[in-house]
Amino acid sequence: MTKRLNSKHKVDRRLRVNLWGRPKSPFNSRAYPPGQHGQSKSSKPSNYGVQLNAKQKLKSYYGNINERQFRNLYKKAIMKKGDTAENLIGLLERRLDAVVYRSKLSNTSFSSRQLINHGHVSVNGKKVNISSYQVKEEDSIEIRDKSKQLSIIDIALANKERETPEYLQVDEKNKKVKFVRIPKFEEVPYPVVMEPNLVIEYYSR
Repeated sequence: MTKRLNSKHKVDRRLRVNLWGRPKSPFNSRAYPPGQHGQSKSSKPSNYGVQLNAKQKLKSYYGNINERQFRNLYKKAIMKKGDTAENLIGLLERRLDAVVYRSKLSNTSFSSRQLINHGHVSVNGKKVNISSYQVKEEDSIEIRDKSKQLSIIDIALANKERETPEYLQVDEKNKKVKFVRIPKFEEVPYPVVMEPNLVIEYYSR
């Protein structure tokens, strides 16, 4: 287990948001950064600080994406036609771990990554154990037959905290989801305000 995964509960307080909208987030009771001087930090951030915060929020939301992976997604977004910020969100939402999380087959982005890495997920009938795999429109994502009895998946599907977005079609009975289309930024159900335009500005410096 990585240090990043171990410290995920500190992320909310460091970024000063309930990043995943969890009822048990420590930010709900301690709305200030961790550390000895957390409560005394009140200085106004610079433009760079605002951009960095926006980048850290978006990157952290998707779990264990490291800086190199996130920068590479930005580079791919630049190369595509259209709005770069929209392209970046589309690439993030096409990640297999994001699709598994959005479809409520897992309770967190971290557990969706674990399901995939342990070989419990297939795409179009073939096992895929790479969390960053880019799903295409009309792809079929399914929990493999030998894994459909996992209680962690049933618990996640029964959770009423989140709704499934319209760009996914979920068959809860068969634990299967169809990736209908790449979403627009406004369609993605983030529990906090995300500012992908500031992320683009951060990397464009």
